[in-house]
Amino acid sequence: MQIYISSRSFLHSVPSRAISCQRGKYACIVSKHACRPRCLASTAQSLVTLPLTAQDITPEAFAPFGQVIGATDDGKSFDDTDAALKLDLGTPRFYIMHLPRRGMTFDRITYHANVTQCLGGLHPASWYLAVAAPSGSVQNAPAEQDLHAFKIPSGKFVKLHQGTWHAGPLFQDHESMDFYNLELSDTNQVDHNTHVYSHKDGLQFEVIA
Repeated sequence: MQIYISSRSFLHSVPSRAISCQRGKYACIVSKHACRPRCLASTAQSLVTLPLTAQDITPEAFAPFGQVIGATDDGKSFDDTDAALKLDLGTPRFYIMHLPRRGMTFDRITYHANVTQCLGGLHPASWYLAVAAPSGSVQNAPAEQDLHAFKIPSGKFVKLHQGTWHAGPLFQDHESMDFYNLELSDTNQVDHNTHVYSHKDGLQFEVIA
């Protein structure tokens, strides 16, 4: 079972500190103070889906999370518009990542502490990424109000700062998409720090294009 709550209406309409929503064997308690629901069930968990509206990516809006890189003239000198990379703690790995369509929802978010990460789409289509600023630990995972979603057009790639939380790439209009990915050879084995909202908070998020 899934319960859908608009975060904006929720924050302005809940008169008390908590509300309870009963659906058969499921009980969902939403804390206004914490701005994140906590759902319990006797046999299975009931997820609350919160919308996250995507904005068009710009270097200024994305600055707390990383850099936006586009095409430049050949021969341009290195400057602060180029990706500032941190790759000295291991062997860099640059590869093409093939992803099937998984829709626009996510229930977990990840950060890499030891490396910057670059992601870019190879298809002539936009894609989406949810991010939050670095917090330093899984124990200090981002809350709903810390999350931001961006629409990334073809011809741009993003460089994520070390520690930037991210969920995606997300897309909905293609059966699959290919992305180039620059990280370290062992990032997915030793530096994949993840918070699972569905398990910890009874939450998932839907990016609204």
